[in-house]
Amino acid sequence: MSLWLIGAGEMAQDYAKVLLHLKQKFGVIGRGGASAKKFELANGVSVNVGGLTSALAVSAAPDQAIVAVGVDQLAGLAIELIRRGTRRILLEKPGGLNAAEISAIAASAREHSATVLIAYNRRFYASTNLAREFIDADGGATSCTFEFTEWSHVIAPLAKPAGVKESWFLANSTHVVDLAFHLCGFPKDWRVWHSGALDWHPSAARFCGSGVTDRGVLFSYHADWEAPGRWGIEVLTRKRRLIFRPMEQLQVVALGTTRMDSVPLNDAQDREFKPGLHGQVSAFLAQDDQLFCTIDEQVSHCAVYDEMAGYGHIASL
Repeated sequence: MSLWLIGAGEMAQDYAKVLLHLKQKFGVIGRGGASAKKFELANGVSVNVGGLTSALAVSAAPDQAIVAVGVDQLAGLAIELIRRGTRRILLEKPGGLNAAEISAIAASAREHSATVLIAYNRRFYASTNLAREFIDADGGATSCTFEFTEWSHVIAPLAKPAGVKESWFLANSTHVVDLAFHLCGFPKDWRVWHSGALDWHPSAARFCGSGVTDRGVLFSYHADWEAPGRWGIEVLTRKRRLIFRPMEQLQVVALGTTRMDSVPLNDAQDREFKPGLHGQVSAFLAQDDQLFCTIDEQVSHCAVYDEMAGYGHIASL
């Protein structure tokens, strides 16, 4: 099957490194000459510049594609590929700027019988793989808590396309939230609270909520984007407390102890490549989709995310 890598930025370079290691043939489609030159120097692979539309004017659409561009470009490029005949797409997270864009991709995928998978690479971390084994061995998760604090003092001065920082919860914080709910189930009954506002994220600056997932797991979360903090997840079973902080590592507190032990991981691939990417790309190429978030699932998840982030409140003003 033919494969195109769409994009020539840093994330695309990470994908190219994995594809080259897997000896997978692929073409690269970029827009500007500067990013193309950096890509070629980093990977030794030539880039077709001019963008996707120009590439499709002279070539048939690929059978499959990896779309690794900015959040503001994801939806448009995915839909263009689907309409031109690509039937399998690995789309960088979160898939679009908002729920409307993600829903539009899902509608196009259904119309053209295409498979679109969201690239939440943390589902493929070695730490996540081992945590799933522990959770299954212990009879399932019983409760979960997580934090997705973002560093406002770092994000505020960043130059981003219009709408990206305003949707930062969806664009960035769902890297944490998706993993927590992937391990414990998505909310079935829950309540949320917000407070504060930031110039670049007007919907809220502080986030808190709790509830129960569709697997019967109690959960709670907290984040304060105007205070110190970091990403983290803790999943509890009847035998262990599993701690992702940082998320590439796994620490365990066993029942009957208070000692937090770091667990050795089979993480050579996570250390050689961007963590999770080797496993994610390998699964995509093998059409082993069981760990992926599908585009239809992401549509339903956006209803949860919008409520957690307070986006619906802003839209109604």
